[in-house]
Amino acid sequence: MAKAFASQGDLSEKKISFTQVGEGLYAFTAEGDPNSGVIIGDDSVMVVEAQATPRLAQKVIDCIRSVTDKPISHVVLTHYHAVRVLGASAFGASQIIMSEAARNMVVERGQEDWDSEFQRFPRLFQGHESIPGLTWPTTTFNGKMSVWLGKRRVDILQLGRAHTAGDAVIHVPDANVMFTGDIVEAHSACYCGDGHFSDWGGTLEAIRAYDLDAIAPGRGDAVVGRAAVNGALDRTKDFVDSTFRPVARVAARNGSLKEAWDACRAACDPKFKDYAIYEHCLPFNVARAYDEARGLDHPRIWTAQRDLEMWAALQG
Repeated sequence: MAKAFASQGDLSEKKISFTQVGEGLYAFTAEGDPNSGVIIGDDSVMVVEAQATPRLAQKVIDCIRSVTDKPISHVVLTHYHAVRVLGASAFGASQIIMSEAARNMVVERGQEDWDSEFQRFPRLFQGHESIPGLTWPTTTFNGKMSVWLGKRRVDILQLGRAHTAGDAVIHVPDANVMFTGDIVEAHSACYCGDGHFSDWGGTLEAIRAYDLDAIAPGRGDAVVGRAAVNGALDRTKDFVDSTFRPVARVAARNGSLKEAWDACRAACDPKFKDYAIYEHCLPFNVARAYDEARGLDHPRIWTAQRDLEMWAALQG
C-alpha cells in the first residue's frame, strides 16, 4: 500500500504572525501555511487572499480588528486555488476581484481543485462545512486595474504566468510594497502543479523591476528591505529552475515519471528539503514539469483520483 501524501500527516497548528510591511499594510503569515495580505485605505480595507474556509478567514479578520475598525470592502484573489479562495464569504466584501483568466480556471477546474486539495491537505480546511460553495468574483480584469481606497491607489496586475496562468500581484505604489501570491515564496517550496516553468523566471524579473521595499509572499515570512526582496526572488527562481531542469532532461530521453522524480530529488533535496511544504509539493511539481517538458502547455486538471494515480506511480 502506497504511503500517504506528506501533507495528510501535517496536523500541527502553525503560529500566526501579523507583520507590518508598510504604512497600513500587513502580512498575515503562518509558518508556511497560505498567507493573506491587508491593505488599509482611508475609509475601508482590502484583503488579499481569502484562506480556505470561513473559519480560517476569521483569523485574518481578528488580526485586522486588532489594528483598524474600518469595514472590509474588497477581497482580491491572486489565483483560483481552493486554499486561497473558499473562505471569501467571511469577509462580507462588496467586491471580490480576480483576473479573467483566474475566473476561467474556476469554471474549468474549480470543483476538481477543491476536491483534490481537500484530500491532499485536510488541516487547511478546518471548518470546511461552512464553505458556501465555489467562490466567484464580482469583478474581473485583464492586464491591470486600479482600485482607490480613498486617496490610496492599489494596482492589481498580471505580470505573466507562473504559479498559474491567471496569476495577479497587488502593488501599493505609495509604499512600494507588493503582495505576490504564490509567484514568490519565502523559505517555502513553490507549488508548481498548475504552473508554467518556462514563464516563471520572466515573471519574477518583472516583479524585480519594481525595486520593491517589501514583499508579502504567498507562503513564508514577510520580506522587508530591498536586499531581502532580491534574495527571495533569487531563491524562488532557483527553486523553479532546479525543479524543471533535471525533469526536462529525463523527459527528453523518454525516461519515466519515476526517473524524473529521482532526478529532481537529487537536484533539489540538498538545497530545499528544509523548506516548508517541500515534501507536499514535490510530486505535483515533478508531474507538471514532466508534462511541460513534453510539450503540454496547458496544465492537466488535478482530480482526487489523478492525485492518487500519480502518487502510486512515484512509489514505483
